[in-house]
Amino acid sequence: MARKKNSSADVTGPRIRAAALRLFARHGYAAVSMRQIASEVGVQAGTLYLYTADKQSLLFDLMQTHMQDLLSELAALPEAQTPLAELQQFTRFHIRFHRARSDAVFIAYMELRNLEPGNFDQIEAMRRQYEAHLESILARGKAKGVFDLPDTKLAAFALIAMLTGVNTWFREGGRLSLDAVEEIYWQMVLKAVGA
Repeated sequence: MARKKNSSADVTGPRIRAAALRLFARHGYAAVSMRQIASEVGVQAGTLYLYTADKQSLLFDLMQTHMQDLLSELAALPEAQTPLAELQQFTRFHIRFHRARSDAVFIAYMELRNLEPGNFDQIEAMRRQYEAHLESILARGKAKGVFDLPDTKLAAFALIAMLTGVNTWFREGGRLSLDAVEEIYWQMVLKAVGA
């Protein structure tokens, strides 16, 4: 018997995206087939095409959702009163947001090379928006004499790389708690911006 139209779209669609996210993060986009994703979900390979046009669309959807969530949660942060307070808020937000989504973060950085040009341009524009937010904090701090930076754009790239790096090594139950790591990184950020 055929499945009723949209009878499990709210369940199967998210399961497909979750399986693709895990498999892309574990094996790499290029090494994962639609058949593997279907097997992980427990559906026929043809079923996937009811939810996504192709593997490229699935990769783009995962990256776009990640970036939309990032920008949305960043925009929802309470307004900080000074560039220093805003930089601290950004630092802590970046670590927490990314730590909770390690697979999505890995894909967002490592699989950019596998996006088709139009998809790449859209994701890159969202990444630039996020980077510009940090750069504007640094520029305001520099203008007020709070930060001593030769190049705010370069500093923004360096800080984002440093903060995102927590995902590559941090493990719950390790020597340091996430709170402790967050505080140490904040102190390193202060030194990096010459505060």
